[in-house]
Amino acid sequence: MIDRVVGDSQLSASIRQDIIERSDGIPLFVEEMTKAVLEAGSETAAARAIAAVPSPTLAVPASLYASLMARLDRLGGPAKELAQIAAVIGREFSHSLLASVVPQPEAGLTSTLDRLIGAGLLFRRGMPPHATYLFKHALVQDAAYGTLLREPRRTLHARIAKTIESDFAESAESRPELLARHWTEAGVIEKAADLWGKAGQRSLAQSALVEAVEQLTRALDQIATLPGTRVVRREQIKLQVALVNALTHVKGYAAPEPKAAVEQARQFIERAEALGEPPEDPLLLFSVLYGAWAASFVAFNGDVTRDLASQFMALAEKQGQTVPLMIGHRLMGNSLS
Repeated sequence: MIDRVVGDSQLSASIRQDIIERSDGIPLFVEEMTKAVLEAGSETAAARAIAAVPSPTLAVPASLYASLMARLDRLGGPAKELAQIAAVIGREFSHSLLASVVPQPEAGLTSTLDRLIGAGLLFRRGMPPHATYLFKHALVQDAAYGTLLREPRRTLHARIAKTIESDFAESAESRPELLARHWTEAGVIEKAADLWGKAGQRSLAQSALVEAVEQLTRALDQIATLPGTRVVRREQIKLQVALVNALTHVKGYAAPEPKAAVEQARQFIERAEALGEPPEDPLLLFSVLYGAWAASFVAFNGDVTRDLASQFMALAEKQGQTVPLMIGHRLMGNSLS
């Protein structure tokens, strides 16, 4: 591995042995340390570079970050800045999106990207302007991302989100989770919560249940930080019921996670009704009660099952809806059998 990185250059046996010992056989660490040694120039400087990096057995990420950030610094301002912007976009990014975000001529952009590729930090597939790029390793992206201060990073996320919305409408429509991530990092919580909700509902409709749980949870976490309004409460109820659905299929009816989600949904609905705000969909409470009944039925909790069936029946009779009444009679029959 060292020979592949070194190529025609020469390294002394002692330097090679130092790299082998301090890299502890970790491939990315071997490559990064070897490149750092080559860029150091003299053997004395190389020895100092190796000695300055802690052993990966003690702190692999910290030592890798130190090596990677040093290489980014040595590439110079334009290359480092471009790597930072690319890292904010993501581990993989398209030439067209980067060109839309970065205000510089195409020739300069391509030249700087070539430097990053030549330094072994990026891989490229295809040719500009249709190329896509991939950071060599997640740690490379993390290192570039980590060099940004909080406010410039938030500004970049907002710029990228606006660019995707205005210039890449198809991507914005088909991948709401992409926009949600950027608006979240930009600190635009209301917009991010709405997009996480859309992403979660989309994943649920496509039976991508694990993704739906994650996205709906993120949406609900962010909604919880917003001022309580009628619109916010309605959205909260809708997404909580969707989360119950997803969790039930991922964890099972009787698992603690869907049971807790059912109880939370019920609390949201009851709180809204106490404020004179019945759910937009009158069937939502039926859905919640059914989820709670199913969890108790699977757990052979007869008393709770009968109580929930009675609540379901009472609500169905109050609303006078035929289908809920039919389901209510079935629940009661199953509970009493």
